[in-house]
Amino acid sequence: MRNRTRIRNRNRARALALPLAGLAAVTTLTACGGSSAASDEKSVTVYSADGLKGENGDGWYDKVFKDFEKKTGIEVKYVEGGSGEMVQRALREKSNTQADVLVTLPPFIQQADAKGLLTAYEPKGADQVDGADRAADGKWTSVVNNYFGFIHNTKELKNPPRTWEDLLDPAYKEKVQYSTPGVAGDGTAVLIKAMHDFGGQEPAMAYLKKLQTNNVGPSASTGKLAPKVDKGELLAANGDVQMNFAQSKDMPNLGIWFPAKGDGKPTSFALPYAAGLVAKAPHSENGKKLLDFMLSEQAQRDVSAVGGGFTARKDIEATDANAVELAGLMEGVEIFEPDWADIGANLDTYIDAWKSATGS
Repeated sequence: MRNRTRIRNRNRARALALPLAGLAAVTTLTACGGSSAASDEKSVTVYSADGLKGENGDGWYDKVFKDFEKKTGIEVKYVEGGSGEMVQRALREKSNTQADVLVTLPPFIQQADAKGLLTAYEPKGADQVDGADRAADGKWTSVVNNYFGFIHNTKELKNPPRTWEDLLDPAYKEKVQYSTPGVAGDGTAVLIKAMHDFGGQEPAMAYLKKLQTNNVGPSASTGKLAPKVDKGELLAANGDVQMNFAQSKDMPNLGIWFPAKGDGKPTSFALPYAAGLVAKAPHSENGKKLLDFMLSEQAQRDVSAVGGGFTARKDIEATDANAVELAGLMEGVEIFEPDWADIGANLDTYIDAWKSATGS
C-alpha cells in the first residue's frame, strides 16, 4: 500500500500518441474587442493537452487563468487538443511561432524538446518539483500530476468490474470502449498497462484481441467517453484520474477503477501535465510569468481543490476534501514505472501489433 506522498513523487509519464487530424479549438478566456498590436503585447498563448479546463468553466485552468489575468492584466489565449496534436501543431508553426507556453504529457514534452520547440526556463517553485518530474536543463516541469485509470457506470453495474477478465463477460458486449492507441494518449496508455499487467506484448495483444468482441470501436477522444459511461451507453471505458474525478462532479454515475490481472493488485502509472516555454515565443516574458503563476503555492493548492488532480510540488500537502478523496482512491493501487526508453524506441511496433491483433 502506498501513501500519497510517495505516489506523488513517482516518475510521471503518459503514453505517446500520434497527431490527431484537424486543428484544435481556440478559446480566448477574456473578451476583447479587437486585436491591436498594443493589446496583443498584453497576452500569452497556451497550447495544451485537454483535461485541465472544466466542462462548465470551473476547472483548474479556468481559475488559474482568471486569477492570472486579474493579477497581471495579461490575457490568456488558450488552444486545446490531443496530447501529441499540440506538439505537432507547434512543430508546423516553428518558422512562425504562435504559442508561448506548451503543456503536454511525457514523453510528448521530451519529444517537443528533441524537436527544438522548447527553451530553458525554470519557473519559481520548480526547485520543489521532484527531479523525476522536471528536465535537468530547465526545458520543462510538471505542473499537475495525474494517474491512468478506467471508469465504470455505478448505476447499471450491480457488481462493478475489478479485473481485465471481467470486461470479457458477455454482459459487456458493445458496452466497453477505449480511446484509440496511437491517436489518444490515454488509449496508448491502455497498451502500456496491458503489457505490464499481462507480462509482455504477445499476451497483452492476445487479451485485447478477445476484448474486441465487447469493444464498441475507436474513439479519438478519451474525454468523450465519460458522458457515455455516465448515461449508461457504455458500462466501462478508459480515462485518467484527474479528468474523470473532475467530470464526476457533474456526472454522478462515474466510478473510477484500476483493472487488476486475475487475483493481482490493481495497477496504474503516473500521467502528469508538463509545461515548457516555447522557443522564440512571441510573448516570452508573459509566458515566464504564467509558468511562475502555475507553480505558485495557491495555484498548486487549487490543483486538487479545483482541478481534481495532484500537486506537482513536494512541499505542498493538500488537505482539502478533494485531496483526501483522491488519496483514498489511490490506496491499494500499485504504481509501476514504465520503461519509457523501450516505449520510445518500439512504440510503432506496439501500435502495429495492436492493429494486427484487433483488426483496427
